[in-house]
Amino acid sequence: MGVWKNRTLLVGILGVLLLCHMDQEAGASSFKDVPAQGMVTMVDLGAKACIPCKMMTPILEKLEKSYKGKAAIIFIDVWKHRDQAKKFGIRAIPTQIFYDKDGKEIYRHVGFMSEAAIITQLQKMGVD
Repeated sequence: MGVWKNRTLLVGILGVLLLCHMDQEAGASSFKDVPAQGMVTMVDLGAKACIPCKMMTPILEKLEKSYKGKAAIIFIDVWKHRDQAKKFGIRAIPTQIFYDKDGKEIYRHVGFMSEAAIITQLQKMGVD
């Protein structure tokens, strides 16, 4: 049990360190429409080079198509958009944040999140 606890701590620390040393694109990024107004929104904050984030890419692409018009599925690369990591209070990546139709944060998860877990959360929020 202690080994897993130490690994979890290490992953969290590495995530924070990576956020501290990431490159920022030129110019300030703008995500004014996040979360999407009037629609349940899942925001996945990660990075294209992060292994768990890479594992989630095909899941997010599939869900984005499946839930088009029903829920917004948004990915933000916080290595390219550092200001968004701060804006959303990200301490480790990937982090998924679920918002209701009014833009209120309902649920937050840190780490890899399976397709089934995402679908379950969306269903809890009334999205079919």
